[in-house]
Amino acid sequence: MANEEKKSSEKGARLPLGKVNFMMMAVCLALIVLGFALMTGSANDGATFNNAIFESRRTVVGPMIALAGFVLMAFAILYKKKDNNDSSTK
Repeated sequence: MANEEKKSSEKGARLPLGKVNFMMMAVCLALIVLGFALMTGSANDGATFNNAIFESRRTVVGPMIALAGFVLMAFAILYKKKDNNDSSTK
């Protein structure tokens, strides 16, 4: 008897996140990785000064893309698809 109740409750259970959420999260993760990849580069070796550490790609573009990825990740987690079976449209 308990086994039948368990099967019926498993059929009615839904995942909190849908396929769209996971796709959006994958895109956001790619944005975060891209942002961090844009921030990489050679550092000062001590003997000479490397002016490349102040390039806009490393100081502005990379961090902004990574930040956008983090902000959009929060949106992707909270996003919920609207149902078309709305009773107010009758």
